[in-house]
Amino acid sequence: MTDTLETTYREALREAIRDAMRADDRVFLMGEDVGDYGGCFAVSLGLLEEFGPDRIRDTPLSESAFVGAGIGAAIAGMRPIVEVMTVNFSLLALDQIMNNAASLLHMSGGQFNVPLVIRMTTGAGRQLAAQHSHSLEGWYAHIPGLRVLTPATLEDARGMLATALGDPDPVLIFEHGSLYAMKGTLAADAGAVDIDHAAIRRPGTDVSLITYGGSLGKTLEAAVLLDQDGVSAEVLDLRTLRPLDDEAIMDSVRRTHHAVVVDEGWRTGSISAEISARIMEQALYDLDAPVERVCTAEVPLPYAKHLEAAALPQPAGIAAAAHRTLG
Repeated sequence: MTDTLETTYREALREAIRDAMRADDRVFLMGEDVGDYGGCFAVSLGLLEEFGPDRIRDTPLSESAFVGAGIGAAIAGMRPIVEVMTVNFSLLALDQIMNNAASLLHMSGGQFNVPLVIRMTTGAGRQLAAQHSHSLEGWYAHIPGLRVLTPATLEDARGMLATALGDPDPVLIFEHGSLYAMKGTLAADAGAVDIDHAAIRRPGTDVSLITYGGSLGKTLEAAVLLDQDGVSAEVLDLRTLRPLDDEAIMDSVRRTHHAVVVDEGWRTGSISAEISARIMEQALYDLDAPVERVCTAEVPLPYAKHLEAAALPQPAGIAAAAHRTLG
């Protein structure tokens, strides 16, 4: 019997960083407040005392500068983990991420890999208003040269980093802010996980609910609501947004013949739109009804709690979308 331990999403991330740094002297963490403060979301708490300021590096308040420094360190043979406080602030480093990190392998004719990992907090639901609440991971999934990961479980929070650090290309890990305090059990020997394949979190036969990241919990709640109405919903956790696991998506659709895509991003130009288009291209004749999408309202995220909740995908809305596609 495998030993298990009680932990949180935040602690699982911290242990992943600790393990990586113990295993490889080239690994270091850099970002705003990751050292003395222990990270804005307490992920790096205690790591400065263990590894020292050379490997847990507080940076100036300039995302472009420290992401650029991470790119340079990766090219020079290090394995940097760069923490960007929130996804909104990553836009200040978008030039570095897209024009440099994602493009250098191609633009150098294959001479320079950029084995860089960038972690950032994404998502809403915490009353942090428009500058700290948006879900922009779908934007980054648009960019060739990047791998985009969205850990939604303790196992993925614990295991995705190790696999990402072994990737020769830049990897972006989007940690939903609502998950940091999530509690659960984890195998004591939990380690690296596969980042190439989506995972069925709940099997079903009537409708496929396709989601990722912070929306997984709400989607599982919606599946419970649907079960009470006699509807068997399969919940597919995408886990990786670039590259998408097309095979897993199409296999699920071919089983259930109905699909709902749940995405905390805005509907227009979203990852949900991309998934819907791929289903049309690859599994149109397996569908018995059009694909439904449940997305965030197309507004800057409100601060007021009731307005924020109204703007975001919620279990009842996901269940209603499933009923619509089932007719």
